[in-house]
Amino acid sequence: MSANLDLVHSILASWERGDFSASEWAHPAIEYVIADGPSPGAWKGLDGMAEGAKANIDAWEEFRFVADGYRELDDERVLALVHWVGHGKRSGLELGQIRSEGAQIFHVRAGRVVRFAHYWDRDRALADLGLAE
Repeated sequence: MSANLDLVHSILASWERGDFSASEWAHPAIEYVIADGPSPGAWKGLDGMAEGAKANIDAWEEFRFVADGYRELDDERVLALVHWVGHGKRSGLELGQIRSEGAQIFHVRAGRVVRFAHYWDRDRALADLGLAE
């Protein structure tokens, strides 16, 4: 397993436990992108990433990502296929009741993630990358 794949695997291992507190994996000037879904946008830096992630996670309880697979795209990019677990704070809606298969693209340089793109829609991520699942 490559160093980039190891890094992404370790990040998602924490997220699978619902632990989003670590950020040492992220470059201080990270670009954080939510490409689609209810709150798309782009943020810069660690504070920006925290702000963008909070906007998407705050509506859910017991929210966590679960990795379905990984694919190295090239020397800098790792694709993680994911799904979500959790339920709505107000609605009680289980994420499994709605489409919950997404993807994340990690751009890694010198052992740090410099760009992180999150897709709520896995098919859109694969189409943007020119890949078929």
